[in-house]
Amino acid sequence: MSVRVQAWGIIAAVLADTDPSGAAVRQRLSKSLDENPGVPERALLEYLLETRRSEANTVETLESAREMRLTPRAIPPKLAEQIDAIRSMSRISALLESQMLMTAFQPIYGLAEKSVVGVEALSRFVSDDGAGAELWFAEAAAVGLGANLEFSALGSAAAAARDLPADLFVSLNISPTSCLDPRLPELFEHIDLPIGRVVLELTETIADEEYAQFIAAINPLRDKGLRIAVDDTHSGAGALSRMVHLRPDFLKVGRDVIGDVDNDGIQRALASCLVDFTEQIGTTLVAEGIETVGELKVLTELGINAGQGYLLGRPSVRPKDWASWNTRLDVDGLKRQLGAEQASRDPQPTDSPQGLV
Repeated sequence: MSVRVQAWGIIAAVLADTDPSGAAVRQRLSKSLDENPGVPERALLEYLLETRRSEANTVETLESAREMRLTPRAIPPKLAEQIDAIRSMSRISALLESQMLMTAFQPIYGLAEKSVVGVEALSRFVSDDGAGAELWFAEAAAVGLGANLEFSALGSAAAAARDLPADLFVSLNISPTSCLDPRLPELFEHIDLPIGRVVLELTETIADEEYAQFIAAINPLRDKGLRIAVDDTHSGAGALSRMVHLRPDFLKVGRDVIGDVDNDGIQRALASCLVDFTEQIGTTLVAEGIETVGELKVLTELGINAGQGYLLGRPSVRPKDWASWNTRLDVDGLKRQLGAEQASRDPQPTDSPQGLV
């Protein structure tokens, strides 16, 4: 259902109310409709804003107005849910229109060569409430605008990638459902980023009923050089069988596999098995969330192909940081740097007062 249709439904319900105490409210809504002919969603939002200002007797910002909650006596729960949906759709639509999102890149290092081989693109949203990217994408998906926001983020990342070293691949997050969208092949016709540098990193499991469609949609793009990455969060024999059939170009494993791998024998054995598995199916194994030099050294010794994490480089929106990623990783120097930082944080010993031990 479109925003406009939902807005008309809410407006009709409010105007149909015969409670005398709401006469002034209905009059304000009618006035707002007259001032915004043909745009009921804008009229509804202005009416909601005005209602909030009147009740609170204070000047409210747009965001605080969108967060207001009408009492059950003022509006039925079902209509309150529709109003929440209207707020979310208007909020996401405004974001898309203003393009208030940026791209941060996090480096991905080839562990054997100790140099950056690619980056992962991460969305950063410019908003007053400071909501994280996952909340924005979840809110957009809940109101049917998930694909719109994903493609906006993809376009933003492709544009930002112009400032990256040309030899790096760029991993872009996308849901399997959005891979079925006809806008995906069109995207590669309108961006400067060559398809051979693009890795699509799937953010969730491919639904069984969508798998055949997914393969049919993605294979023509893979034939042109597009690569696919999946992560290890989808466990089970069925998922492994699916992975062998899909043969992703990258398999990304996180802290549940690589955390404390330098101290835990079971973790080390699991990581070693994954190295063998990915070698057998011709997939590049990427360790995410590397946090310590010990983990980095063991993962390199095990033969894991690539890695990323705060130890190696934090996500950054600054091109001058991206330019610095063409230098080789100095593991021993990194260890000395971390040791110096830890020493500066530790409390310094003080001389004992005379006469005390």
